[in-house]
Amino acid sequence: MEIRITTLSENTATQGFLAEWGLSILIEVNGTKVLMDTGMSMSAAYNAQLHGIDLRDIQTVVLSHGHHDHTGGLRDVLRRKRGAVAVVGHPDIWSSKYARSQNRDDYCGIPFAREPLESLGARFQLSRKPVHVAEHVMTTGEIPMVTDYETIEDNLFVKEGAELVPDLLADDLGLIIQADLGLVVVLGCAHRGIVNTVRHAQELTGQERVYAVIGGTHLFRASEERITRTAADLKKMEIQKLGVSHCTGFFASSRLADEFGNKFFLNNAGTTLTLP
Repeated sequence: MEIRITTLSENTATQGFLAEWGLSILIEVNGTKVLMDTGMSMSAAYNAQLHGIDLRDIQTVVLSHGHHDHTGGLRDVLRRKRGAVAVVGHPDIWSSKYARSQNRDDYCGIPFAREPLESLGARFQLSRKPVHVAEHVMTTGEIPMVTDYETIEDNLFVKEGAELVPDLLADDLGLIIQADLGLVVVLGCAHRGIVNTVRHAQELTGQERVYAVIGGTHLFRASEERITRTAADLKKMEIQKLGVSHCTGFFASSRLADEFGNKFFLNNAGTTLTLP
């Protein structure tokens, strides 16, 4: 099995690529191409062209959750796709999502209406359960909150009627690749916890060995205790490659780099990982 993972959009970038807050990762498994998230705006499509990647070849788009920094590039991706494409996600991606900062509530959900995206070829397949998107590749579906230290930030809300209520981020999901060398787990933001996500992947597949975890870990506002316990639990899993992106933050990244040594890498825009 040949796996190629290319990060098309991320907060930081290798030379020549465009950096932008958000995330988009292209996963290729035995020639099948799945795009996990689409970044905040045009960076994913721009960097794909720079990388020599033809977005018309993508079979499936997976949306890890409904925040604009993971879905804002969807329109540009669809315009380059020029045809019908499955867009897999949780039903709650269409919730009216808000983030609170300095006593102000800003809309942070998908920045497009559904109908215009469908007119560009999006065929939404929304499910709370895991979805097999390709051979050896599946989504996690809803991720149980199991650990006692991984919590969802208290500044995220959904609008229900005229009121804002806490967003439980039930739509937060990851992508699981069942590889010969172990599981490869690709994260969007891991709002529901990186350890919760990886453990759920182990439970769904019945496979204990986790070879690589790549993507956003949502530790950029985490307490030192949470970062310490996260690192300890990940080390117990004997992960061989840990590539962090987007919402990890400099402090958590440095701590994880100390813990994992040469198994750790910063997963910038322009980074390509080929396995084995």
